[in-house]
Amino acid sequence: DPAKDADGQTAVNAGRLLRGEPCPWPATPAGIVEMLHRSGNPPAGKHVVVCGRSNIVGKPVAAILMQKSDRANATVTLCHTGTRDLPSYTRQADILIAAMGRAGIITADMVKPGAVVLDVGNNWVDDPTRKSGRRLTGDVDYETVRQVASAITPVPGGVGPMTIAMLLSNTVWLAERQAGRG
Repeated sequence: DPAKDADGQTAVNAGRLLRGEPCPWPATPAGIVEMLHRSGNPPAGKHVVVCGRSNIVGKPVAAILMQKSDRANATVTLCHTGTRDLPSYTRQADILIAAMGRAGIITADMVKPGAVVLDVGNNWVDDPTRKSGRRLTGDVDYETVRQVASAITPVPGGVGPMTIAMLLSNTVWLAERQAGRG
């Protein structure tokens, strides 16, 4: 039921999102937009490069950020694992969103100095120093990219908690609409 779709993933809500109509935004893209605004990095007028074309993050965040609204209004380029010469695109980004599902694919030489980098990657890599033998890491080589970027999100602890917060926000928004208050 689209009226109960707190994830913003039904076909109806995806269509509403693309049309710029009121709907619950998918939680991770909503968290990204919120982080940009609250950190003083609004996307309006900026070139945003989204690396990843998933239905959960890449496509919806691109759709949101290209909307004519006070929360978006960016020029958006969407890249993916099949993009030829990916660095030529990422180096143009004022805001770079990495959501390709490949650990460390974004390196410092791929980032424009002063860019804002949001790492949405969720990758498990081997780490013999950990009891579990693995650790969670993002799509961005954090240690090198943080030397170039003006702001960067860590993994874990960056976009993930915002996803949870936005899911709760969507739940409240949908409940208020059903109660006739939204």
